[in-house]
Amino acid sequence: MPTVDLRSDTVTMPSPEMRRAMADAELGDDVWGEDPTINRLQEVAAERLGKEAALFVSSGTMGNLLGILVSARSGQEIIADADSHTFLSETGGAAALGGIQIMPVRTAAGIMTAEQVAEAIRVDDVHHPRTAAIAFEDTHNYHGGIAWPLEALRAASAEAHRNGLSVHLDGARLFNAAVATGSDVREIAACADTVTFCLSKGLAAPVGSVLAGPEEKIAEARRWRKMLGGGMREIGMLGAAGLFALENMVDRLAEDHANARTLAEGLAEMEGITLDLSRVQTNLVVFEVDRMAPAAFVAECEKRGVKGAQISRRQLRFVTHYGVTAADVQQALKAVGEVLGAA
Repeated sequence: MPTVDLRSDTVTMPSPEMRRAMADAELGDDVWGEDPTINRLQEVAAERLGKEAALFVSSGTMGNLLGILVSARSGQEIIADADSHTFLSETGGAAALGGIQIMPVRTAAGIMTAEQVAEAIRVDDVHHPRTAAIAFEDTHNYHGGIAWPLEALRAASAEAHRNGLSVHLDGARLFNAAVATGSDVREIAACADTVTFCLSKGLAAPVGSVLAGPEEKIAEARRWRKMLGGGMREIGMLGAAGLFALENMVDRLAEDHANARTLAEGLAEMEGITLDLSRVQTNLVVFEVDRMAPAAFVAECEKRGVKGAQISRRQLRFVTHYGVTAADVQQALKAVGEVLGAA
């Protein structure tokens, strides 16, 4: 029985067509700015997001770190959701490498109101760090893949800008958000000064993310990338994968969303599962198991050919993605039913 891997959309494998595009890619030295395929990817990404420039980076974590480093300086503070990936899962990079503190703000669903933005900004006091920027996340990972309503994102961003803050958007799953809300990705990106999105998640490229924004900030981010050891050489094959992803893998995200909905509805019907269906808007399904420890649940599912992930002390996550079919969803539901029945 083949394994259904629902741990994350980072486990996607490039399609045969993407592999061919990678093999045929024209190469050059990217540190010298001479890789034509990477240059094309950056141009296409900037155009798709409506930004002046873009920079290919090795990961979403690096993209977010660079977005913060070009928006604040040592001794300053940025605001972020208390459950954001930037605050919880990026190893304290902003503090360790930039001397930048994060002010966590607790929200109900990862969506910060304009009032919360205003309240989190530090008053002018010698005891306080100066608030320099704010980071939003769309879709929101730890809140179950919730996509910001466009007007809510615009309102929060406008409040930040009114108070002189830079806005960075962690759009790791930005195209999932666009598909889920029916918004043009440019409309979402327009709410932020800098935006990062992952090629290696739902878009199914093997590696890489893109940071986009004003030319001046992207030029500064390029210097930071080099300092962090992120300057790579002949990487056009990665650029080719990214170009293929943007051209061919965006529209199919709706299939992942439909599979996630089917999976979530099936789980919600099972006794012993706690799941808020209102939060299942994209390709992430976050839930809790009442009858057994999360680690034990994951282990028992894996024995039955289904891999999932524990993302907190109580929460579990299944993620649909390229390579996961409707039949795989049914296999996963069958396995979970067996695990719960044996508990």
